[in-house]
Amino acid sequence: MDKKRKKELIQQYKQMRPAMGAFIIRSKVNNKYFIQATQNLRGVINSTKAKLNSGMHPNRELQKEWTDFGSENFTIEILENLEYDKDESKTDYKEDLALLQMIWEEKLAKENMEFYKKRI
Repeated sequence: MDKKRKKELIQQYKQMRPAMGAFIIRSKVNNKYFIQATQNLRGVINSTKAKLNSGMHPNRELQKEWTDFGSENFTIEILENLEYDKDESKTDYKEDLALLQMIWEEKLAKENMEFYKKRI
């Protein structure tokens, strides 16, 4: 690969923006869920699955039930994608993601779902 092409690919990579938003892990056994908002949905979902499958997830209650019930008794799905701001200079979406997570937690609480306690 020539240097010019390599430089173009590096520039394209730097301009890529991963999908961000909120995802949920639902237990099919009980009415519990774990929700997380992140700036990198695919990466964090993959990391979360790896942690759960290796017994290393920081949420002990979720980890115990994942181990006891098996991964087949859980679903992982994206709840909502958060769009990037049209202002290219905005790079910090922590507040937007925290708000998105709170909105979804309130919606799910109204459906009488119980969340996994955040004992990390």
